[in-house]
Amino acid sequence: MRFGILGNLAVWPADDRPAHLPGHKVRTLLAVLLVHEGRPVSADALADVLWGDEPPGNLIGALHTTVWQLRRALEKAESGAGTRVVVSRPPGYLLDVSDHDVDARRFEYRLRRARAATDTRDRVSILGDALAEWRGPALADFTDAEFARPAIARLEEQRLTALEDRAHAMLELGEHRLLVSELADLVVRHPMRERLRAAHMRALYGSGRQSEALAGFDELRELLAEELGVEPGTELVTLRQSILERDPVLAPSPTPITTTARPVTNLPAPVSGLIGRDAAVVQVRALLEASRLVTLHGIGGVGKTSLALAAARQVAGQYPDGVWLVELSIVAAGPDEPDPFSAVADQVAIALGVRTTAREDWLTSAVRAKQMLLVLDNCEHVVAAAAQLVGLVLQAAPGVRVLATSQEPLGIAGERLWTVPPLALPTSLAQAATSSAVQLFVARATDASAGFVLDENTVEAVDAICRRLDGLPLALELAATRVRALGVHELAARLEDRFALLTQGMRGAPARHRTLRAALDWTWELLTEPERVVLRRLAVFSGGCPLQMAEDVCAGGVVGRADVLDLVARLVDRSLVTVTDVAGVRRYGLLESVAAYSAERLREAGEEADVRLRHARYHADLAERVLPHLRGPSQRRWLERMDAERANFRAALDAGARLGANGLALRMVNALAWYWFLRGRLAEAKRAFTVALDGSPTDGGSPRATALAWQAGFGLRAGDASYDLDRFDELENEVADPVDRAIVRWFLGFTRIGFGGQDSAEKYLDRALGEFRNLDYAWGTAAALAALATRSILRGDLDATRQYGEESAALFRDLGDGWGRLQATDALASLSEVLGRYDEAARLHRDGLRIAEALGLWNEASTKMSGLGRIALLGGDYPQARELHERALRLAAEQSYTFGQQFAEVGLGLVARREGRLDAAEMHLRRWLDWCRQLDGEYGVALILAELGFVAEQRGDAETALRLHREGSVAAWGTGDPRTIALSLEGVAGTYSLLGDHERAALLSGAAQAVRAGAGAPLPPAERGDVDRITARGVAAVGDAFAKHVGDGRLMELSEARRLVFDD
Repeated sequence: MRFGILGNLAVWPADDRPAHLPGHKVRTLLAVLLVHEGRPVSADALADVLWGDEPPGNLIGALHTTVWQLRRALEKAESGAGTRVVVSRPPGYLLDVSDHDVDARRFEYRLRRARAATDTRDRVSILGDALAEWRGPALADFTDAEFARPAIARLEEQRLTALEDRAHAMLELGEHRLLVSELADLVVRHPMRERLRAAHMRALYGSGRQSEALAGFDELRELLAEELGVEPGTELVTLRQSILERDPVLAPSPTPITTTARPVTNLPAPVSGLIGRDAAVVQVRALLEASRLVTLHGIGGVGKTSLALAAARQVAGQYPDGVWLVELSIVAAGPDEPDPFSAVADQVAIALGVRTTAREDWLTSAVRAKQMLLVLDNCEHVVAAAAQLVGLVLQAAPGVRVLATSQEPLGIAGERLWTVPPLALPTSLAQAATSSAVQLFVARATDASAGFVLDENTVEAVDAICRRLDGLPLALELAATRVRALGVHELAARLEDRFALLTQGMRGAPARHRTLRAALDWTWELLTEPERVVLRRLAVFSGGCPLQMAEDVCAGGVVGRADVLDLVARLVDRSLVTVTDVAGVRRYGLLESVAAYSAERLREAGEEADVRLRHARYHADLAERVLPHLRGPSQRRWLERMDAERANFRAALDAGARLGANGLALRMVNALAWYWFLRGRLAEAKRAFTVALDGSPTDGGSPRATALAWQAGFGLRAGDASYDLDRFDELENEVADPVDRAIVRWFLGFTRIGFGGQDSAEKYLDRALGEFRNLDYAWGTAAALAALATRSILRGDLDATRQYGEESAALFRDLGDGWGRLQATDALASLSEVLGRYDEAARLHRDGLRIAEALGLWNEASTKMSGLGRIALLGGDYPQARELHERALRLAAEQSYTFGQQFAEVGLGLVARREGRLDAAEMHLRRWLDWCRQLDGEYGVALILAELGFVAEQRGDAETALRLHREGSVAAWGTGDPRTIALSLEGVAGTYSLLGDHERAALLSGAAQAVRAGAGAPLPPAERGDVDRITARGVAAVGDAFAKHVGDGRLMELSEARRLVFDD
């Protein structure tokens, strides 16, 4: 069993499959034992690391449990390993493993061997093997742990020293050119290490770059003066003078490297660990075993080269004739290079150390008998020439395999394409530290700013940075260099102008990787003009688009509609366009950085306004075409289609309004209103109507009047009482289309049900129903009937509820409209509840919940869940009622559905009071009292005040109870609903019984019974708790006289009962 700390903590049993270590404490325990290198660690020290200032009650028992969990994990990975490896040894525990079994100890052993080696080539080879042990920063998953810091610092210093030793040894062998790029990256990360700087200066000078070598010295001198107030050391000053004097001693050795002496690879040593690509390396290795040509394909900056080099290093031992990197980015393309094939072949010859000859088959002859791996890096700008060369090599040399990196495929037979994805983004803030994108950013940010840590203060900003930069390694590394100057919060805020921000690249890196813009410029220059046209026009889309949409919006000028398919496909091949499947439809999109770059190019081309208006017109037409389908049997499919275009609709609306296309913006919001309502996106609708209406003239006619009506209804639905719904009376004649006029009238009445102005709501609904019937518009008729059924149940008119509800349900069933069936059955479920038919009510709510979940109507699902909670409450199953209301509340909160949150939390208050949890009940209920008052929600106000009155009564606070019940009675009488009035009478009765006025309590109880009986809705048995408590208190006080007074109350006029409520 082997252990690794040179990277993330890892364990490999004999079969080399990584072992699973459960939980952070188990991993921490193993890390502590590994850091102590076989020395016992006391139980106290282990406990301090594992639990710190918050030790468990049974500290020793908890430590034994953690040790047992570690042993069990190791045992599962390899039989017998648990107790053999984790050993109890006073004063605690140690890890009993050999030096060979821990990567850090193997690394240190090889360093000692390298220092003892007398042959320079042996020293280079041994140091290369030592550095190959590193998979990433030491103890990468414990960088903030106090116990790990000394080991991390020691190992990192050893690694840097090893890199310096290897570099100086390679300089002795004349390998100056190979070292330049490798050392440039290291110097950027560790700019004040003089020995490293000396090696870089020598490599630059030996590669014919004297001025750059001297500039490196000047840069170091400035840094040392600024940071430490010192001058460079004597050795570096002497080296600078030798470079100025062109001292022959510094020249690379002219001795040719013979075939036998030649190293078996020219791969650069890794400067830093490859983060987040362990699985990818495994996949690439597997592909190389199965195929002779593997192309790593992806957008610039995604990390193709790093991945290729990591995979190549791991398989180097499988190729007797070596693994050879051929860097093609230095090959010119286009008119500057008339013979790109020869230029590519020359680079291969240089890498392999062979001479070109006049014979045409010189290359194939040189590799025919070889068993080697060629790594062709950056093929995209010479892809045809690279493909031709690879084809010749693979045909002539069966022992040669090729690993290529390119922004587009080589496109030859036998090619296995593997698209390199961006690094994984966090699935949640809580899991951010496990995301490879975050890990890379944090590692590089720590390099740039030693004090930076990922914690609760920085995680949200880091998450935003990684998302905005699409997880692209190049962009993340460039962004991380800004952390020292800006901090992560300011960095995240400035990413809107990412191309101006991400300009601080690494000096030694290729020019195309020094800034984000340079990387995209490189890619842009490789495109044909038609490809550039389509790419820049695709930037107007948000969230991608289907092919037909791209054809309609991107065609024009040099690009015909029939050309778009092939051009998009070529952009996909070049990794500039992403492909996803959404609801069975293939969508084409751009990463955010590519989209931002392409949008700049669109502006430069002078096409932005025209293309964005074309995009807006397409989406206005689409919304109008889809609208009828959202009211019928294909509702679900079209909702999913609209979901996919949600970001596009927003972008189109904003562009239309910004560019003065006000009529287009109004068309769009009026067509989208029903979609937003079905999906419960009330805030989105409110914003959209504001954008569209703010830019439209006040005399905007029918579209503006329609939009104002929708806006008012959405405002009320979102809990905003500031909209004057009666304004629509002035505007209704401006809505030209009679169906549209009836629909918005219905919507205004529908959204007002249960809130102030019930006569107005009923007027709207009655008129809408008449208009729908006259127009023979079945959907509108069914919708109006469903709304009237709900209004009727609130008025206590049970016969009307049944009549309206059943007719509506039948119509919606025939139409196949799922949302409509929910509305109709909601009123019928409430009717069954009132009549005490709880099984039937629960069935209707469950059926509705299934429909809502199938359609993704989460606001409706929340309401149905609360409805089931109410039935559980009436049935006396309080735990079930509490669970259902809690689920409904969470769902409504996730959707920002205020009505749903109110309905669910008031339900929790009802449950809490019946369970005797009076403080919790009061908290739940009071939270919504003011909200209901602001909306003139008399039903809600009456219910909440009645429940709060009962809370006070149950506490014995008669004065507060009487005040609350009287206040609630005012609201109850305002509703005209018999059940609400009866509840208020029962509440006041309870208060008078507490005050000892049992005659008045009995009279009011009798009046409440009469009101309920008159409405055909007697008090359900499960809800008799309050009445039974009042009755028991009265009977105990006055005996049979209480029942006589109840009988008198049943015969009392309602006006007399009301007088008893309010008169002292």
